[in-house]
Amino acid sequence: MTYMTPNIQVKTRARERSVLGTLGISILGGQSLFVNEYWPSQGQGEIGLVSAPVGDVTKIDLKRDKGYIIQKSSYIASSPTVNLDIQWQGFTKGLFGQGLFMIKTTGEGELFINCFGAIDKHILQAGETIVVDNFHLVGFSDSCQYQVQKFGGWKETLLSGEGLVTRITGPGEVLIQTKNIRELVEWLWVILEPRVRSTAR
Repeated sequence: MTYMTPNIQVKTRARERSVLGTLGISILGGQSLFVNEYWPSQGQGEIGLVSAPVGDVTKIDLKRDKGYIIQKSSYIASSPTVNLDIQWQGFTKGLFGQGLFMIKTTGEGELFINCFGAIDKHILQAGETIVVDNFHLVGFSDSCQYQVQKFGGWKETLLSGEGLVTRITGPGEVLIQTKNIRELVEWLWVILEPRVRSTAR
């Protein structure tokens, strides 16, 4: 939360057992076991939301027949009527690999997500396919079909550093982030490594 109007009430509560299930906090990437609920005491109110990555914040309107599968780290907030399913196999089995877990969101209401960089939206028609690097994948409509696969052969995977990609087939929307946090870390290490080595001597 960055700001709110004075009539906004806040309540902190533990996440429900149905959301956490038997998953340990380490699986959730060290996220808090508590969430904040905000509501206006009188009339309408306003609240500003922000997330850690430097990038766009986007609001998605969920409908009963229009859910999304989003990267766990992209989630900021949602309406109480939005269901966050982390018992779904895309989360519990880590199908997307590389430490990336996806949350299946369904129901009706508003969903707020964040990305690293800008969001590049692609609308796929029925049968149309796009292949996305997993570190750039923010989310996609649950109406899409998907398959996680290696990038090329083992030689290409090892030499390129791409690892796994997701092949997504429409109909639906695919949300891609223009920046890659892994590449930023690698770039920073190129700059910092000589200094680290010099101080370690």
